[in-house]
Amino acid sequence: MRRGYLLQGFVPFSNSLLLHEALAGLTLAALAIPEVMGYTKIAGTPVITGLYTMLVPMFLYALFGSSRHLVVGADSATAAILAAGIAGMAAPRSAEWVALAGILALMTAFFLFLARFARLGFLADFLSRTVLIGFLSGVGMQVALGELASLLGLPHDGPRTLFHAVAAPGFIARIPLPDAAVAIAVLAVILGARRISPRLPGPLMAVLLAIAASRLFDLGSHGVHLLGPLPGGLPYPALPDGIGNWQLLQKLAPTAFAMFVVILSQSAATARAYAMRYNEPFDEHVDLVGLALANVGAGLTGTFVVNGSPTKTQMVDSAGGRSQLAQIVAGLLAVLVLLCFTGLLAALPTAVLSAVVLLIGCELIDLRGMRKICRERPWEFWVALATALAVVLTGVEKSILFAIVMSLIVHTRHGYRMNNMVLVADAEHGWHQQKASPEGQLAPGLMIYRFMHNLYYANTQRLMAEVNRLVDQADPPLRWFCLDGAAINDVDFTAAEALRRLHEVLAGKGVRLVFCELVDEVTVEFDRSRLTERFGRDALFPSPAAALAAYRQENRAVEPAA
Repeated sequence: MRRGYLLQGFVPFSNSLLLHEALAGLTLAALAIPEVMGYTKIAGTPVITGLYTMLVPMFLYALFGSSRHLVVGADSATAAILAAGIAGMAAPRSAEWVALAGILALMTAFFLFLARFARLGFLADFLSRTVLIGFLSGVGMQVALGELASLLGLPHDGPRTLFHAVAAPGFIARIPLPDAAVAIAVLAVILGARRISPRLPGPLMAVLLAIAASRLFDLGSHGVHLLGPLPGGLPYPALPDGIGNWQLLQKLAPTAFAMFVVILSQSAATARAYAMRYNEPFDEHVDLVGLALANVGAGLTGTFVVNGSPTKTQMVDSAGGRSQLAQIVAGLLAVLVLLCFTGLLAALPTAVLSAVVLLIGCELIDLRGMRKICRERPWEFWVALATALAVVLTGVEKSILFAIVMSLIVHTRHGYRMNNMVLVADAEHGWHQQKASPEGQLAPGLMIYRFMHNLYYANTQRLMAEVNRLVDQADPPLRWFCLDGAAINDVDFTAAEALRRLHEVLAGKGVRLVFCELVDEVTVEFDRSRLTERFGRDALFPSPAAALAAYRQENRAVEPAA
């Protein structure tokens, strides 16, 4: 494979950073190992598969990804989509369930490869930050409610079911008190460690203390549920059973696509943010290859879909990691755990993982982000809130389509409700733009109107209505109407038809339609749509000044506006 796809997350590398990278990798392993085991409760896979996500998938992304900072591994959002997508098709934690998870990882990798070779990386931009905050907050609420129900020994098929179970007589008697007590103690350790220092590995401390207490006091004999024996050693690469079943692949395709969308948006947003922070190059197409290979590795090694993790990326960054070497170190430590310490994990109370997952869910609920959206963009806050509620009420898999639709609505609204401008001149400020109004004429009878967005089917009616209003209310009456295309880089088929119609309407009012500052791409589109032939090349001017000079020459008695 050519050099451009390999080791972009490492080079250039400085030996002086080696110690920092090793410490960052140690920190990542300490914090991530308990988390990835917790993610298996969300995904419904055996606990050992969480550790597998830190092996081949993490190594493959480190070698082939573009970002120096992005940490790829198990993720709560994709784990929740996975569990929702295959619910009812197999028993959780069974061999069949693991096989389905592996098939989904390979199918997600296929979509990522397809996006790379079709150059569809830009699709990541269409899941807006507003909708992503709402979506992940909704996932957090669903995960937290589900794990809370599990800790209380209650069924959880949604908020309503949980509410009825809590309100039913005998609720307290059904709570598994030994497990609940362990969970409360774990939460106290993790939150206490964070209060002392954010860098303390609270989850790892809780896991080690829980294992020690379990072995010392034989908690299993006191009603506390334990993980039990786990398989040791490294995973053996193999294709998951059922990969050749075409009907099964068709059934799983919507779930794989939903996970692909989340990976595309979340990973790209995180990688770009850190590339900008450190002024480093980032190639989204190379990154798609790295993410795709990471999921191929997941599918072939008996684990589930992996994704770029904002929280783990921040962990490494805070610990001083500045390249993918930190992820390699964390992966090697996971290998050590699998080879030497799986026996200790057998004594781990399951309530420990429930407590870790409960915290993960709560941390996904981005109240600070929601408040910021509400303060800065109230309309977008309702979009984020609707997306979060859709996740909670309809489930993660179905709501991803809702999130995409809401993002497209926000995008279309931005393109439809723009503030267009006109160029004016005065003695104090010279030439400048102001909000479009009938009084805004650069010279008596000449209006230069700057449309502030691409021209496409959704905003052509707004263009027609606004231009007609400006022409009808202009005082003095207009002779020329000049459409400034400085902000336009695309004119679709519907917009081309609208410009033909606008030309006819203005001609009927005795107003000539001309254009200025058209970019090369729009000029080509004008030629292809025969708009240049319709308007005449003498109606296309390179600048507003050229349009004004031509207008003055044609209307010599007209003086510039003061």
